[in-house]
Amino acid sequence: MPRPQLAARYDLAFVQSALLPPSAWRRYPAASEREAWEKIPAAVRQDLIARGETRAAEEWEHLTATLILNYVRHGGRDAYQEPYYRRRTRLHDLVLAECAEGRGRFLDAIADNLWLTCEETYWGIAAHLYLQAAGPGLPDATEPTVDLFAGETAALLAWTMHLLGESLDGVSPLLRPRLRHEIERRVLTPCRERDDFWWMGWHRGRHPINNWNPWVNSNWLAAVLVCETDPERRARAVHKIMRSLDVFIHHQPDDGGCEEGPVYWSRAAGSLYDCLDLLHQATAGKINLFDEPLIANLGRFIMHGHLHGDWYVNFADASAQPVIDAALVQRYGRAVGDRDLVAFGQWAEHRQAGRSLGRILSINRTLAALHEPVPSSGPLPARPADVWLPDLQFAIARGRRFTLAAKGGHNEESHNHNDVGSFILCLDGSPLLIDIGVEVYTAKTFSPRRYEIWAMQSQWHNLPTINGAMQHKDRDYAARDVRFAGDDRAATFSLDLAGAYDAEAAVRRWTRTFRLERNGPLVLTDDFELREARAPAVWNFICHREPVPTADGAVRLTSTDGAAAILSHAADAYAVEIDAVTITDPNLHAVWGDHLYRLRLTARENPTAARHAFTVSAL
Repeated sequence: MPRPQLAARYDLAFVQSALLPPSAWRRYPAASEREAWEKIPAAVRQDLIARGETRAAEEWEHLTATLILNYVRHGGRDAYQEPYYRRRTRLHDLVLAECAEGRGRFLDAIADNLWLTCEETYWGIAAHLYLQAAGPGLPDATEPTVDLFAGETAALLAWTMHLLGESLDGVSPLLRPRLRHEIERRVLTPCRERDDFWWMGWHRGRHPINNWNPWVNSNWLAAVLVCETDPERRARAVHKIMRSLDVFIHHQPDDGGCEEGPVYWSRAAGSLYDCLDLLHQATAGKINLFDEPLIANLGRFIMHGHLHGDWYVNFADASAQPVIDAALVQRYGRAVGDRDLVAFGQWAEHRQAGRSLGRILSINRTLAALHEPVPSSGPLPARPADVWLPDLQFAIARGRRFTLAAKGGHNEESHNHNDVGSFILCLDGSPLLIDIGVEVYTAKTFSPRRYEIWAMQSQWHNLPTINGAMQHKDRDYAARDVRFAGDDRAATFSLDLAGAYDAEAAVRRWTRTFRLERNGPLVLTDDFELREARAPAVWNFICHREPVPTADGAVRLTSTDGAAAILSHAADAYAVEIDAVTITDPNLHAVWGDHLYRLRLTARENPTAARHAFTVSAL
């Protein structure tokens, strides 16, 4: 599939001619445009006002030096990030309350928050101070660096000016000039003058191209469109953003798969949508990629990664029960003309009613959801029997009672776990064999010690341990000979896992085959050849509910919702062990509760070649 190229299709001269000048461009109605705001349903406006009243009564957080230093001293991120996020969420809510009410009642609280934000030395988070030459610790005030949240902060302040405009001058005529000065100093100038931020894509070292690229670019673009008044600098900045986005687009697979998983879709494909939407709006439709097949495929991944109910595929650093930005999904579907994607977003919106999107709220998206609701398009679309994304090497197969999700790939994917060949199995829509997911991020998570974390290791995925060796981290440790096929009777996914293990495993070939009968069981077959056999093979199966060995040597499995299945295998071929894991991490506990379990089947014999079959049958 040919790659669409923003900067090549729309050169600098075109951008200069197509961009609407700041005086003629308004993305959202100002708070003073009461007719537009009063079109929003009264109940929604009252909720926005009530939240603003709550926020206005709260105490301001103190972002101290020692809170920032907590990251390098103790490895924790939340001591600084939680109060940092609360400041920005408060501003988000106060601005929307003022827009909903339009009486000036919240302007002083907004001004306080804006001023506090301007007084912060660094608009990013402590974990991202590696971007500065001085490295992690305290921020260097002489070197502003642009991370995800410096961009988010600049955009939040820019949209605040876009909405409130002259109302802020009533608090003080020096307020808006200060905001513009800080946005220019901290984001616009560094992004204009530097091209070595890895997320731009030109000097990234070993950083993979991931959600950082469109996420930062979307906020940089918003700040440019709202704040930059010099026509030439405005056009050059927009074109530079387009060139950076082209790097992201170039690295996306034809099938639209997101190797970071559904939980990061909103900040990968979703942030690309934010960029394309802003470009489309700021040029009166003259810049447009929404008719490109690749852009549509990227949008559909969030639908492809859905299993059942609140459950999604959670390979890599993902939660099995993410909260999807359903309004964003609907707008994406409308932009690319995909009614199924729109309907999926509307289904998710009703399914998630009352659940929070989390700690990071982008006011651009909130405004779009308020002012541009998508008309209803019908019920949840029928799910396909199979999803096969050959570039990502990602498959979902559905039978009458079982749903299988399995992956190939390699072990240097963005947010990678060492999980080539792992799988998730649901019974009657509920997880039976699971992917654990990721703990709360710490300094260790994105360090050379990442794979000391248990949940990142292959032995804590549904994978074999070979000759005592787990899978290895690196781009070259990858699946081979990956194949998928499906018909009315069954779906089959196969791959060779050998390439995901290093020399210690001494494995020539390890062909793993999943066969899901549409009206029957899942059969997992591992057929292997070793160069030598130093230790018996171990099969790891990760369970939410405690597995129970049966009298005939099989194992009874229970899904999250209580449905039962039997995992059967060759009689007396394995020693059975069950490890119980107490869950204390907040991220994991929110999904799985107090305990998880690992079922380990250790082969009693140790040949250099063998074929092992495991059958999971519903009861």
